[in-house]
Amino acid sequence: MAPMSESPNYDMHMDVLFEALSLIDVPKLVAECTEPWWNQTLCEVNDCVVRLGIIHGEFHWHKHDEEDEFFFVLQGQLHIDVEERESVTLDVHQGYTVPRGVVHRTRAPEQVVMLMIEKASVVPTGDA
Repeated sequence: MAPMSESPNYDMHMDVLFEALSLIDVPKLVAECTEPWWNQTLCEVNDCVVRLGIIHGEFHWHKHDEEDEFFFVLQGQLHIDVEERESVTLDVHQGYTVPRGVVHRTRAPEQVVMLMIEKASVVPTGDA
């Protein structure tokens, strides 16, 4: 696993893995994951997507100009640093919304499993 001071290689999958009326087995997906930083779009809900993130390490600072981003922790402890605000720590079954245009990054000193809900147009690495 990449140390906290290094950026891991992000393994991002924006394809929709499950169509409507499909069972989504999150523990099975977590058990099969071998990457330190993995992001998979699970399904579409209206004009949004639900993504599964399995992360360990630091993400880079970024923002989304047009979309809000919601994080919900299933396992572990997620730190969200927000520019010009105090950092937030999410424990299991806690969520947090980062509004559009706000510069932020996520950090996970240990492995975290989380769901992200956001518009399908979100580029997870941020807007250029």
